[in-house]
Amino acid sequence: MRYGERFDPFNTWHPTLPGRSTHPHGKVDAILDAEWRINHPKGANAMELKSLLVSSDEKTVRTLRRVLSDLEIGLEHCATSDHAVHRITRQRFEAIIIDCSDPDDSGKILRASKAAPVNKRAVSIVLVESAVGLKGGFEMGAHFVLHKPLAVERARASFRAVRALMKSERRLQIRVPVQLPVLCIGSGRYQAKTIDLCEGGMAIQFTGRVAKENLLRFSFDLPGLNQKLEIWGELAWEGGGDRAGVRFKDVTDAQHTILRNWLYNQLPHPEEPDPPLACRLTDLSLGGCYLTTSSPFPKSTRVILSVRTANLEVHARGVVRLAHPEFGMGVEFLLTTPEQQDEFRSMIDTLRSGGESPELHVEPEGLEPVPPEPTASPSHLDDSLVDLFRQQSNVPVEVFLEQMQQQRHAQESH
Repeated sequence: MRYGERFDPFNTWHPTLPGRSTHPHGKVDAILDAEWRINHPKGANAMELKSLLVSSDEKTVRTLRRVLSDLEIGLEHCATSDHAVHRITRQRFEAIIIDCSDPDDSGKILRASKAAPVNKRAVSIVLVESAVGLKGGFEMGAHFVLHKPLAVERARASFRAVRALMKSERRLQIRVPVQLPVLCIGSGRYQAKTIDLCEGGMAIQFTGRVAKENLLRFSFDLPGLNQKLEIWGELAWEGGGDRAGVRFKDVTDAQHTILRNWLYNQLPHPEEPDPPLACRLTDLSLGGCYLTTSSPFPKSTRVILSVRTANLEVHARGVVRLAHPEFGMGVEFLLTTPEQQDEFRSMIDTLRSGGESPELHVEPEGLEPVPPEPTASPSHLDDSLVDLFRQQSNVPVEVFLEQMQQQRHAQESH
């Protein structure tokens, strides 16, 4: 499966404009430097994770203040939707929490969040009464939906997954200002230098002839490393005549690890990711697996699944295809390279060996802007478990578990 477009780091200026575009600002480096200073006044991770709670229920506000304080997440509170929309359009938050007393107001706040460039990638959480239900909350477009009234321990378990996803989304958006020579290879060859670099892409300035091609291979060295990176990317915007934004495409696991570690080491105050979530495997196929956990990640979250035994540690990437709050999630494996496919086979062999009980952990990589289309990879063809994830993502958890059990028994009989 194609891994998908990981992240457009420059869509602050073009939240809805697809493909290549003309950047509206000529002095790109000045803008990037200014945004860096605003968002990272003492280094990228001196900033506290920030959330906005929209609620007029004093009990809910007290509960969440306690829970989020324990998890070291800052909380700002708005009592009305109008006040919340005003704040969302002017201030960055890693999470927007909405107490859904009025579905219309809640939907308006979520739409405002997704439309605001500064918060379009904020993690959204909706708190619902039984009359609205989980399905109603997800239909509004929320990433997480929690039932009211909130119990402290239950809310704390759910917000552990929220915090991990908040951190991963923030890491994806951290840009490191750096100037590196870049060779851009397409039908022609072009010389450039970087303006800044992040996990999802970079801003570059051509030093000679400007590329008119959209898809290019970019070759550059990272200071302190002896390995040259060659990454495919597409020009997402252009501005000032000789400047452009690059969105990386189809990055391998090895390239992703090298880039992430190098960026992490450039930050004055590096932020450690949250520990991965421990899970229990209930169902496994060539295309995916179902994991039970009290803190599942939302649908369309990219994840890394780690399998550890006494003699082996294997990692596989995937995307969450369905999520059952406080219970579990269905993950489809993403296999785009021979390296990933080999690791996947090792993981399958380990899980099916039955010789020793493996440890399973999951950590988030970020949210997919648009869920990838079904793959034509051999490991995913006619995969009944993945099909069940896709077809039954909106049914109640009890109904889904019964269907998954029936499918499992039918396959065992066969």
